[in-house]
Amino acid sequence: MNTTRHRWLVLVIVSMACLLVAIDMTVLYIALPALTRELQASSSEKLWIVNMYPLVIAGLLLGAGTLGNRIGHKRLFISGLFIFGVASLLAAFSSSSPMLIFARALLGVGAAAMMPTTLAIISSTFEDHNERSIAVAIWAVVVSGGAAVGPLIGGLLLEYFWWGAMFVINVPIVLIACWLSGRLIKNIKNDSAQPWDLIASLQIMVALISLVFAINEIARQVPSYEAVAVALVICISVALLFARRQRSESPLIDRQLFRNPVFCSAFLAGLMGAGCLVAINLVLSQRLQLVVGLSPLQAGLYFLPLSLGALVGGPLSGWFLLRFKNEGLLAFVLTLYAAGIAMFLLSFSYPIFLQMVCLLLLGVCFGACMTAASHTMMSAAGPEREGMAASFDDLTVQLGGALGIAIMGSLMSIVYSRTLSIPEDTLNAESARDGIDSAILMAEQFPGAVGDSLVMNAHQAFENSVFSVLAAAIIVLLVIAAWVRFNVSRAIKPAV
Repeated sequence: MNTTRHRWLVLVIVSMACLLVAIDMTVLYIALPALTRELQASSSEKLWIVNMYPLVIAGLLLGAGTLGNRIGHKRLFISGLFIFGVASLLAAFSSSSPMLIFARALLGVGAAAMMPTTLAIISSTFEDHNERSIAVAIWAVVVSGGAAVGPLIGGLLLEYFWWGAMFVINVPIVLIACWLSGRLIKNIKNDSAQPWDLIASLQIMVALISLVFAINEIARQVPSYEAVAVALVICISVALLFARRQRSESPLIDRQLFRNPVFCSAFLAGLMGAGCLVAINLVLSQRLQLVVGLSPLQAGLYFLPLSLGALVGGPLSGWFLLRFKNEGLLAFVLTLYAAGIAMFLLSFSYPIFLQMVCLLLLGVCFGACMTAASHTMMSAAGPEREGMAASFDDLTVQLGGALGIAIMGSLMSIVYSRTLSIPEDTLNAESARDGIDSAILMAEQFPGAVGDSLVMNAHQAFENSVFSVLAAAIIVLLVIAAWVRFNVSRAIKPAV
């Protein structure tokens, strides 16, 4: 078939693939209570189930673009689709937490292969500049919208099916996309001399996983500080090896970008912005079901204003940047983002309708923050490094999400276990400190008021952990806003 003639169908194919990748970032949040019951997952295992996917993507993403240049973007895209489909089946029928964690890692490999190729395929398919701009805009909306509607789709599927349905739905879409890709997409190679540095990509992934392991281990009830020390030594050693490898003629990362304080500030802002929202989604999805008592579908609908707000805030921030060229906008929207979280936190004692209004405003602030961070990164990088800057822009969501889950999820576990009061009549109930899910299951073993007291205490301890996570997010965003403001102001200050 003629690729140009079927260019809009090609856009549908790559957009659907990106939609699956984005949805799988957030779809599991709503399913965590069900997963805990079915797989008897500990609090640490829950964090790994959610976190392994973005960690693997973050480790492999930068190198995947180079691999696509060498073997062809079509070939890498279809390979990624195939891996993603197989991993989806494995995840859907996982019978244990370790099996699901492995499947999520495999999903990350497939997603990392697909993501960098989609924009390259769009660029080669749409020869007209205006059509290409429209196609890229549609692609961007699909990617951001997919992550936003993940909790809603998860809630809808859990309302009528078992938790594995969230992965099974990927399979028919992957099969159709593979067949159409083979017929419609042309295989484009780039004659770039830069080699695919698999070792550097694996070094990034190992360093990240070691760091997250250390963070998660500290959050356990009885942490092994020897294991933490070993993980940190591995992380630092691999990071040093990676830094040494970057002195080669073809480094994976352009070091010049990180010598630019404005680029570094924007990258960190995007990283923390994504991390804070992912952490909020993680704790809220459990609070809504295990404390407030909403069904999975109701909890998914609760997040809808956040999604809508993000879709409005992004274009609004982009319009403001194009019209006024305000260099201080990023620091301003980071401050607004922190204020939005504070306002949402204060709304907990009010009716759900008012909470959802605050969530809508929070979504607008988040969308504005991520757009401003992306714009600042691309502007600071300049045309000659915009390709590498775009890769780091993609990385902010994956790496930010992974770090947000690891750090804020561990904070949630620590505060919950330290503040949970075990009633005297509930002997052998220490396992309730592992998580609110465990406390609720444990309470079923005790009759009447004793079990009710344990549940009430677990609810209060979990509310403490939610408050801690949101308060930490506010502090982080305000600190980053001040740092961004300082660096941007220093960079644009005229020489005397």
